[in-house]
Amino acid sequence: MALRPRQWLKNLLVFAGLVFAAKLGDAGRWLEAVAAFGAYCAVSSAAYLVNDLRDREDDRLHPVKRARPIARGELSPRRAVVLAAGLAAAALALAGVLGLVSVAFLLAFAGLQAAYSFSLKHVVLLDVLVIGSLFVIRAAAVNVRISPWLFLCTALLALFLALAKRRGELVLVGAQHTPGRPALEGYSLELVDQLVAIVAASTVIAYSLYTLTARDSKALLATVPFVIFGLFRYLLLVHRDDIGEEPEQVLLTDVPIILAVAGWIATAAVILALT
Repeated sequence: MALRPRQWLKNLLVFAGLVFAAKLGDAGRWLEAVAAFGAYCAVSSAAYLVNDLRDREDDRLHPVKRARPIARGELSPRRAVVLAAGLAAAALALAGVLGLVSVAFLLAFAGLQAAYSFSLKHVVLLDVLVIGSLFVIRAAAVNVRISPWLFLCTALLALFLALAKRRGELVLVGAQHTPGRPALEGYSLELVDQLVAIVAASTVIAYSLYTLTARDSKALLATVPFVIFGLFRYLLLVHRDDIGEEPEQVLLTDVPIILAVAGWIATAAVILALT
């Protein structure tokens, strides 16, 4: 589907602040989070439409992306533009209800998405750093007070997934002998594997430090095993099954990872609620 609803999974990050700011019982914050989730889903889908419209010729040569509606010709360029504009307007209206700060965050997100689609995704290393920045903006979408460590953990985890995605693209392009994006020419499997290992280790260290310094409860240390298992499981799937190109598919279908995420959410919520 052109709107890529599976990608909306990323926008669930807007609810993370409610958990770690211990605002689960605050109905007003929940309404804000739901509105922010809707706004970021809408603006993300608008960005995907613009990206697919721009890349439709290249996508037709790609073994996976050629199935996208615009590349297949199922969605005309004109309808794609109209739909993207409508989604962007809806996102802006939702953010406007939340205030000027939310509008500023949404505009920054949209601007960074546009820069990524038109230019930055072709720049080695900067492409994955931009993806990390987009996740941090999502985490800050709801105005609640959370630890800066969590923003760092969010950025590192997003960087980990982005690098794993690049690895999947490298494997696919090499296996299918099809042209890839220019940025891929600056990567190699050896380099990406080294970067993934560094970022995975940094994520575990940063999250562990957060739990040890958390002002709410050091009992959050109990959630670290879920993070370690999730990262290890994902690395296993990336190297064994070459599934890194579609991280959202893994997060929606791999039972061990789903259980690890659910366990992490439940454990963290209980600890923060009790403390």
